[in-house]
Amino acid sequence: MAVDLYSKLTNEEDARACRDISDAACRETPGNFLLILTTSFLTKLGDSIASPKTVLAWVATAAGAPAIVLGLLVPIRESGSMIPQLFIGGFVRALPVRKWVWVAGSVLQALVVAGIGFVAISMTGAAAGWAILGLITVFSLARGLCSVASKDVLGKTIPKGRRGQLTGWSASLAGMVTLVFGLALLLPSLRSLDAVLLGAVLIGASFLWLLAAGVYAMVREERGETEGGANAIRLALNSLVLLQRDKPFRRFVVARALLMCSALSAPYYVALAQQRIGPSVYVLGLLVIASGLASLLSAPLWGKFADRSSRQVMFAAASVTAATGLTLFLVDRVAPAMIGTIWLLPLAYFVLSIAHSGVRVGRKTYVVDLASGNNRTAYVSVSNTVIGVMLLAVGALGALAPLIGNAGMIGLLAAMGVAGALLSSTLKEV
Repeated sequence: MAVDLYSKLTNEEDARACRDISDAACRETPGNFLLILTTSFLTKLGDSIASPKTVLAWVATAAGAPAIVLGLLVPIRESGSMIPQLFIGGFVRALPVRKWVWVAGSVLQALVVAGIGFVAISMTGAAAGWAILGLITVFSLARGLCSVASKDVLGKTIPKGRRGQLTGWSASLAGMVTLVFGLALLLPSLRSLDAVLLGAVLIGASFLWLLAAGVYAMVREERGETEGGANAIRLALNSLVLLQRDKPFRRFVVARALLMCSALSAPYYVALAQQRIGPSVYVLGLLVIASGLASLLSAPLWGKFADRSSRQVMFAAASVTAATGLTLFLVDRVAPAMIGTIWLLPLAYFVLSIAHSGVRVGRKTYVVDLASGNNRTAYVSVSNTVIGVMLLAVGALGALAPLIGNAGMIGLLAAMGVAGALLSSTLKEV
């Protein structure tokens, strides 16, 4: 059954055809593919429910948290999981079997989400806000553990030519869940959500990470190389040399940094919609639906495209991001009344979400295929740490928003996308 389903999902007649992994790992590929896909779906569902851009921000506001807490939720959640990965990578590299790191990280995320739920139910004011922020910091560190381990396990268990499709199907399933969540936001009965009810929802959602941990524990992973993993700190510092001596990897990191424009643009699309259309939850629901529908429809296609050329996926996705942002910027300058229509910004956000899905699938597939053996952990940890630092730095550009407006920020980040597309086109094929 696993072999048949794997063959249908990957359009592979011979489910035993493998590249870049051992024969023993190849025999386990169909089962591992479905197990990893299931865990990814469960955690994506949890991420949708515990999104810092929507639910957690809503909880913090309902609890009366200080405004500064809202501004720190997303940056800490994203960069907090990336920056420590340089040191996490050294620890993971010392382990011959790395799936247990992912399992531990997933269990820790479950505990944190349940903790946020209890905070929402029992605390208010500044105490609730800072408690949520502290728990989000722990959550992001746990995500860092899962991120490093998952890329390495993926490289050891899924053959080259199938990794992009796994990522694509995972993103598509997540898009389906996000779409349902967006539709729920349109229901009048859900427009008066309070912190207590959302707290109960978060406690329930924490079991998704526990279930995912149990499923991931069943992945059949061969023992891997452990050379150089004895001293995590020394290894972490030595890994930075990769940026100097490994030109293909360095070019990928720079390209990935420029491709952050697809993620960083999204809040300005939302802010522009709130400003020009209105702050109604109905508008937020339309944007969430656009995001979910984009992932549902486009991610599997991006995945198949990435297995042929992840470099070209990065180029195409960056080009779409840039074109969408520049078009929206020009419309705002030439015909600003159009921005306030109910359809334009949701449509633009839909296209941006398609592009962002491509960026994620393309860069994840590229870094896994670029590396080999024990280098994979180093590549993932170094690139994520660098991107985490740059995310905070580029995110600081938001200080320009009061001067140039939300549309101006979209145009500025679109220019960044142009540079990312040009550099992506020069990356070597892997």
